[in-house]
Amino acid sequence: MNQKVKIQKHFISKEHYQEPTTHRNTVILENDTEASILYGSHDRHLRLVRDAFQVQLVARHGLLKLEGEKEQVDKSKEVFGKLLEIVRSTGRLDLEDVEQAIVDAKNGANEETAQNIDVFLKGSVIKPKTEGQSRYVEAIKNNDLVFCIGPAGTGKTYLAVAMALSYLKSGRIRRIVLARPAVEAGEKLGYLPGDIKAKVNPYLHPLYDAIADMMDVGHVKKYLESDLIEILPLAYMRGRTLGDAFVILDEAQNCTVKQMKTFLTRLGTKSKMVVTGDITQVDLSSEEMSGLIDTQERLMNIGNIAFVYLAKSDIIRHKLVQDIVDAYES
Repeated sequence: MNQKVKIQKHFISKEHYQEPTTHRNTVILENDTEASILYGSHDRHLRLVRDAFQVQLVARHGLLKLEGEKEQVDKSKEVFGKLLEIVRSTGRLDLEDVEQAIVDAKNGANEETAQNIDVFLKGSVIKPKTEGQSRYVEAIKNNDLVFCIGPAGTGKTYLAVAMALSYLKSGRIRRIVLARPAVEAGEKLGYLPGDIKAKVNPYLHPLYDAIADMMDVGHVKKYLESDLIEILPLAYMRGRTLGDAFVILDEAQNCTVKQMKTFLTRLGTKSKMVVTGDITQVDLSSEEMSGLIDTQERLMNIGNIAFVYLAKSDIIRHKLVQDIVDAYES
């Protein structure tokens, strides 16, 4: 027995009818190589974005045209913007990058969550805690060379290490290079036994401590042994080119001008450098100029270089530290 399916038809009056609005936007690509990486193998990345936001995509002549509902087109444009940043800084793009960008756009990641730093230790969330620290993190994201100058306890080293591990985890760089001048703070320790790593180990402990907070012990040992995390004393910098790396120079106020020049000119392609220090705690002899102080005059007005100054208000150690800094300043 055939049953008739009853279809209810609803009519909208002419004055209440609104034509669906179609929104368009365009992503401009610099060259075919960039387009190929962004689109993915057999346009896999494009299909993921298309299906996630139900937009139409047309790629032609270095342009990627987006069409659909305004909100979805805007979110798609946001995704492609983030992905292009990765492509232009690393020359590659992983499927995980595309999926994460889509999730962030769908969830409407706000400025606070956008500054969360993804490190290796599961369940660990690192993020800037002051306005100054937020500026520091943004400067690292947007510049290839960043100088961070400020008093003890402001997170200069800690956030630099966190950003380095985040870049390593996401594949945006291939290794981390840690450097620190071997200058004692007011006392001579004399001859230190062991190989070069053992000799510089005492000076690099603050960097190790930061890494230990963000990776488990097994990972740290493995990455050090394979030189994914490399210790490079300033004396061994000459002749090296540090490409595809995140390079951190800590306690840079104790570098001479010559050492600073040697270090900065090691910067290779697809790399970032972060230089940290406190210019009120220089341990060099009185005849020697601090390389960190010198850079402020020489490099301040060069593009893609940022100077970030942290203050007492950015100190996040024990509350007494801020009082101690105040006492010594006065």
